Amino acid sequence: MSVTDRKLDIGCGPRKIDSGHVGVDRIEYPGVDIVGDIRDVLAQIPDGVLGGAYCSHFLEHVDDVPGLIDELARTLRAGAELVIVVPHFSNPYCYSDPTHETAFGLYSFSYLAQDGIYRRQVPAYVRDERFGLRSAKLGFKSEPPFYGRYVFKRVVGMLVNLTRWSQEFYEENLCYLVPCYEVRFRLVRRAD
Repeated sequence: MSVTDRKLDIGCGPRKIDSGHVGVDRIEYPGVDIVGDIRDVLAQIPDGVLGGAYCSHFLEHVDDVPGLIDELARTLRAGAELVIVVPHFSNPYCYSDPTHETAFGLYSFSYLAQDGIYRRQVPAYVRDERFGLRSAKLGFKSEPPFYGRYVFKRVVGMLVNLTRWSQEFYEENLCYLVPCYEVRFRLVRRAD
């Protein structure tokens, strides 16, 4: 596997997304390939060599999300995909965790990437929009033993994610009636 095929699983914890990703975490869990702070790890990686990156329930713990996104843009090659999964701000557990630094909603990465998918336009807060937002999906779930809630939230999720309009309508008007668990963003590194 060449260097440009390497993909990172950032903040992977004890389980990486798959064996094709290089797991990075500050804690030495089984399966973590590189133990260290992600900023220090990225600082050692040359420009434009990574083939992709994934992080799930990690970015909410970071104090400078735009800075980390800039550093990821530096290390990812053009066309590489960055998949980010974060708790939605309506998630009842989002604010319970004192280690969470940032709350995320449907438009969070519209501020940090070129967004051609949503009607609501927001200002870009990065110097150079090196990512393009390709998709955002709202995730609804309920843990066992609440099987009735689980089925209800799966149905709500299917309806909410039918269109971008229904996603925007949900977040503006309904998110506190039926809270969302997480948001999955897919960004693609744009060519310079």
